[in-house]
Amino acid sequence: MVIGKSAQRINSVVAYTVLVGFTIFCLFPFVWMLDTALKPLHEVQSLHPSLLILRPTLDNFRRVLFETSFPIYFRNSLIVAGSATILTLMIAVFCGYVLSRWPHTGIARTVGSALLLSQMIPGVLLLVPLYMLMRQFGLLSSYTGLIIVYCTFTVPLCVFMLKSFFDAVPGEIEQAAEMDGCSRTGFIYRILLPLSAPGILAAGAFAFINAWNEFMFGYVFINDDAHRTLTPGIMMFKSAHVTDWGGLMAASVLTVVPVAACFLYLQRFLIEGLASGAVKG
Repeated sequence: MVIGKSAQRINSVVAYTVLVGFTIFCLFPFVWMLDTALKPLHEVQSLHPSLLILRPTLDNFRRVLFETSFPIYFRNSLIVAGSATILTLMIAVFCGYVLSRWPHTGIARTVGSALLLSQMIPGVLLLVPLYMLMRQFGLLSSYTGLIIVYCTFTVPLCVFMLKSFFDAVPGEIEQAAEMDGCSRTGFIYRILLPLSAPGILAAGAFAFINAWNEFMFGYVFINDDAHRTLTPGIMMFKSAHVTDWGGLMAASVLTVVPVAACFLYLQRFLIEGLASGAVKG
């Protein structure tokens, strides 16, 4: 069917209008969060809230950074998310390599099916079993417990993402490397990983963002401030009777900034990795 220029113009206007409206809808909570973080207390508690800031201030950020345990929570999140990302990539690289090179063996099919099945189970259903398991091993209120839990949720998808990238590396390259005396481990580190760098970055970004933003397990498994991560730690600004909205919004902004910067920098690789996994996986 041939569409006239006027119809194409109308379609473009409608499409861009919907996109702009959807963008405003998505960005409004972040704008409101930043706006509240920059307001003084009497403007935050105003009976007529608005986006207009009469006297912008950084007092909420100063109070969060220097008068609370926020820096400790930030450090803990960096340790947990960074360690979970490294451990996830180490497991996913070797598991993805096996699934890519020997996809029809019984072990590969069993492992692939188990990983796929694990993605169909909601995380909340595993909360109690994992809690009892961590208590049994004495890993509650520790970095190790959270890192292991986060890896159980990020490894499966990262394996399938990396498998798709490894599938694109021709087997002839591996055979040529073997003829030149390169071991299998050497092939993975010297040839396969550099050729799959976008996939590694995408999988790493996914694992880091997932661990950084997770709330439920961090809230239930950690019971002391020394090991508490950011997302449960932000709740300290809300008590039973009073909510420090300025501090809460400032802490939220400081929590979102590293993830947003990471996502903006790696979004091309992340989208490419997820799209590749969706098509080939």
